[in-house]
Amino acid sequence: MSQSQTTCPFTGATSTPTSASSPSEQPFREAPSADWVTIEDLYKNPFPIYQRLREESPVHWVPEVNRYMVTSYSACHEIEQDEARFSANERNSLMKRSMGHSMLRKDNPEHQVDRDSYGATLRPATIKKHWNEIFAANNKKYLDQLIERGPGADFVWDYAAPYTAENLRLICGFHNSTQQDLQRWSQTLIDGTGNYADDPEVWARAEASSAEVDAAIDDMLPYLAATPDHSLLSNLASMPIPLEAIRANLKMTIGGGLNEPRDVLATTVWALLSNPDQLDAVLQDPSLFARAFEESVRWVAPIGMYPRETTQELVLEGVRLPAGARLGVVLGAANRDPKVFSEPETFNIFREKKPHLAFGGGVHFCAGTWIARAQVAQIALPELFRRLPQLQLDPRSASTDAGWVFRGMTKMPVVWES
Repeated sequence: MSQSQTTCPFTGATSTPTSASSPSEQPFREAPSADWVTIEDLYKNPFPIYQRLREESPVHWVPEVNRYMVTSYSACHEIEQDEARFSANERNSLMKRSMGHSMLRKDNPEHQVDRDSYGATLRPATIKKHWNEIFAANNKKYLDQLIERGPGADFVWDYAAPYTAENLRLICGFHNSTQQDLQRWSQTLIDGTGNYADDPEVWARAEASSAEVDAAIDDMLPYLAATPDHSLLSNLASMPIPLEAIRANLKMTIGGGLNEPRDVLATTVWALLSNPDQLDAVLQDPSLFARAFEESVRWVAPIGMYPRETTQELVLEGVRLPAGARLGVVLGAANRDPKVFSEPETFNIFREKKPHLAFGGGVHFCAGTWIARAQVAQIALPELFRRLPQLQLDPRSASTDAGWVFRGMTKMPVVWES
């Protein structure tokens, strides 16, 4: 063997270094193929699949979704912190097709220009001074409606969904639309973003909603330019930002800005009701609602996976990836990595505090994080259990959860003493 060649300890293959920084100088193996993974199984319950994937390798090629799925905490964290090697601007992006080219699919400096335009609306000071009062009023309205429906009402669709949709409607500035419009737009647009099965009906619904959002934005921008408020559209109306960027970023916001707080609200309540000892603890000490929120998004990341693309050939956690490789950064798997979290499959608000990855990281850390924490942990959860301290899951009708790119409760009947 030539002295310039090295032998891979994993595969026995030989390679010839091309430079001091070449990936071929590092020990590596090729990504194993997980051809046993199906979209149907991921949708039903991805967590056993993630366990098996993590145990075998931090990175797999998954033919069913046509990308490499990254499942270890350390590998996902490395990707989040290195936009030079892992680009958000993925080619043939499902999100771009569904929503347009938003800030989530841009690298810096373009990403930062778009993100900065959101600052005035979503910064913590604005939330405290303006949005919290609105969130509290909306929470009362939709909690009243849940109680009026009586025991057997569905927690997700009779309360969590309309509450978070109405909040988002006002945050965005869609005064010409309803919270039902926001729910429909959000679901169909994120269905497009997660349409790995390339279902033409899913694309048709996403395209119809995209056109409706465009029309609503075009209608609101002149109005908000003349009568400004604290909304995103009002802020954007005063900035020299291209219309297509405004449209794409608002669609991105409609997707994540509704399903994330809706799903974490329902999942947190489901988890607390399923763990009476932890529920008793938060009822005794309402400051623990914040811990319940963070543990919930670790346990079931509402946005469970997002894409990246390699800008060069590289080695990630001992696995070689070619330039232009399409990656799935699986936060739902990383947040249950036993190398980081003890007993990660269980919901436990008392666990040792360690940073989860549910809100992403690096330059793309979720801009709506503080909004989600405010409307769920600070307002909805404490008031819900103050008014319904005897809330329970309906024993006559099982709750269900589903999804993997986006995951949350799809059915959650509840009862209480009326």
